[in-house]
Amino acid sequence: MQNYIDQLNDAQREPVLQKDGPMIIIAGAGSGKTRVLTLRIAYLMHLGVDAFNILSLTFTNKAAREMKERISKIVGSAEAKNLWMGTFHSVFARILRAEADKLGYPSNFTIYDSQDSQRLIGQIIKEMQLDKDIYKPKDVLGRISNYKNNMITVKAYFNNPELMEADAMAKKPRVGDLYQAYVERCFKAGAMDFDDLLLKTNELLVRFPEVLLKYQDRFRYIMVDEYQDTNNSQYLIVKALADRFQNICVVGDDAQSIYAFRGANINNIFNFQKDFDDVKVYRLEQNYRSSKNIVEAANTIIDKNKTKLDKVVWTANDDGPKIKIHRSITDAEEGRFVASTIFEEKMTHQMNNGDFAILYRTNAQSRAMEDALRKKDIPYRIYGGLSFYQRKEIKDVLGYLRLLVNPKDEEALVRVINYPARGIGNTTVEKLNIAANHYKRSIFEVMEHIDKIDLKLTSGTKSKISDFVTMIKNFQVINENNDAYYLTDYVIKKTGLVQELKKDGTPEGITRLDNIEELLNGIKDFTEGQIEVDGARGSLAEFLEDVALASDLDNDKGDDDRVALMTIHLAKGLEFPTVFVVGMEEDLFPSAMSVNSRADLEEERRLFYVALTRAEHKAYLTYAQSRYRWGKLSDCDPSRFIQEIDPQYLEFLSAPETNYRYKSSISEDIFGDVDKSKLRQTKPVAGIPPKWIRENEDPKPNHDIRRLKDISKISSSNSSSNENSSLKEGQIIMHERFGKGKILNLEGAGADKKAEIHFDVGGIKKLLLRFAKLKPIG
Repeated sequence: MQNYIDQLNDAQREPVLQKDGPMIIIAGAGSGKTRVLTLRIAYLMHLGVDAFNILSLTFTNKAAREMKERISKIVGSAEAKNLWMGTFHSVFARILRAEADKLGYPSNFTIYDSQDSQRLIGQIIKEMQLDKDIYKPKDVLGRISNYKNNMITVKAYFNNPELMEADAMAKKPRVGDLYQAYVERCFKAGAMDFDDLLLKTNELLVRFPEVLLKYQDRFRYIMVDEYQDTNNSQYLIVKALADRFQNICVVGDDAQSIYAFRGANINNIFNFQKDFDDVKVYRLEQNYRSSKNIVEAANTIIDKNKTKLDKVVWTANDDGPKIKIHRSITDAEEGRFVASTIFEEKMTHQMNNGDFAILYRTNAQSRAMEDALRKKDIPYRIYGGLSFYQRKEIKDVLGYLRLLVNPKDEEALVRVINYPARGIGNTTVEKLNIAANHYKRSIFEVMEHIDKIDLKLTSGTKSKISDFVTMIKNFQVINENNDAYYLTDYVIKKTGLVQELKKDGTPEGITRLDNIEELLNGIKDFTEGQIEVDGARGSLAEFLEDVALASDLDNDKGDDDRVALMTIHLAKGLEFPTVFVVGMEEDLFPSAMSVNSRADLEEERRLFYVALTRAEHKAYLTYAQSRYRWGKLSDCDPSRFIQEIDPQYLEFLSAPETNYRYKSSISEDIFGDVDKSKLRQTKPVAGIPPKWIRENEDPKPNHDIRRLKDISKISSSNSSSNENSSLKEGQIIMHERFGKGKILNLEGAGADKKAEIHFDVGGIKKLLLRFAKLKPIG
């Protein structure tokens, strides 16, 4: 143990060796906070604290896995298994499984993801005959989520006239009724959504003091990572659990608080010292990740925020290259610049694709980047797109699995009852749903007693319903004595899902089959991995919980050599040798929605700070002068955040001129004298200080008209025809816009010479060689 502690710097060592009492570690970007958390847990165990008495809360399953692996190497895997370590949602789901009966839920309750919740809300809106354009499921669900995270239950909502009046003013007076119906339907289905995992844990700890006492006694030492990102619901749980022994250690960085839109409350970290007595404060200020230019540039940005904790992040790393700023004419050109730079960096420095990340403010910005990367044959992966577990064929399989674990799960039942088609149509399902609501039973319970209820169904339909019930019960019997892999394989075969997909011979159909095979591979890997987990047996219920709480990044094993594309919010906690932050324009970053209040603008600035500090060695900030938005080409101004960086840390790859100017092949001298000194008096574009405007030396006036060149000579000298004269049929070339291609045919001569080229992306095109910039690569 001492060897590990000796590797820490003084600032890191102090909190590791502090055993008891409340403490806060203010950890700057790249300062080794994960290492400190890991070693502190290992040191507590070294001092004799039982692993069962330690609770460690993280914000991703991936972070929890990595920490547990590191701890295993120090204290041994047998003891590390006993730690309560995971995300807020996974740990509290585990508690709720054990205590669910006290709240009237089954221990095998289903966890609804956002898709399930939106479908249920949509169904309730339809049943209430409300206007779906006013009551949009996603918006209603967002409002309900906000209520839950702020501890506003249905009862609290109806006791708050201001909330009801606000919804009425927004012309949505039935939000409260939708909230109530949604909660009742979830309860009837034996289901909780993500927000319920926090809300119901709070309810459990408040309504049942003996349960609170039990878990206070269990968790004598509590550690919370990314404390600045906790919401009110999470804060209340942590405060309640830590109240008895006060041995709580929180780690966070106010400069990286970027989740206010999800309900995160930055005041939780600011107020920590008020919530507990005699709090010890530690600061980790040495950045081990990034070069000096990046660290100090990031400091100049975050210093502009007025609301912040005191710390000065520094690094002993090399200066590294300056942050490179690039201006493009359009967003398409911006994409081509990024792709070309990655291509050149790989060739010049023998870098891997995985060494690069492209970060953007909104997902819509990925398109131009994807197009450019494809044309350069650069493999990439988009994070935060459609998750594997959200694909239809995967949701269908999971629907059967969820139903056999929890037959009350109506979302799962409605999804699979007639897929593959078995003659139980929508009309029948509606009748079953009406009966279920009438008798206050689940749809499955109604189906179990279909012969005793008069629903005006034909004997054939009743028989099909009975067959479906029998099939699900058969699955339940097999589930009792088999692991998740065996059961899933059996379900896929017996339900006819594979046969149904095999009917579709299209590439999409084959991909869906491949996805189901990949699901089976994943379940096999999960069941084998559960052998190492204390008390686990690789059951279906364990797998479904793991899936419900997984995120796109959690499942990334990092073994894919691809350029990473993601929003800045998703990039938090990650690092890459080279980072491109694209779309650095006003109204895009900072967002147009965030410039009306200081609090919102400061959150955007923290987001930019996070983006820049993802870079280890090299950072590029790019912006376009025009960008398509809603199908229209809009002019763009550079982001104010570029101006906020001290210029000493910047290098401009393209001069930050105030206005784009067409570069003609005709000399401007033919139009007479121009007083270029006026350029210095031009008012700069917002976000670019005057000293950044290019100040070209004024050329000496030249009145000698005899020196005027012939226009035809100028055109030919500036064209690329000479460069392309050596091109041959069959040659492999690279085009700046269309990417790699093969010359099929050359025709014509002189200025009219053309090349017929088959491009890998885009097919066959004919290009005039005097305009085309073709670069032979083979």
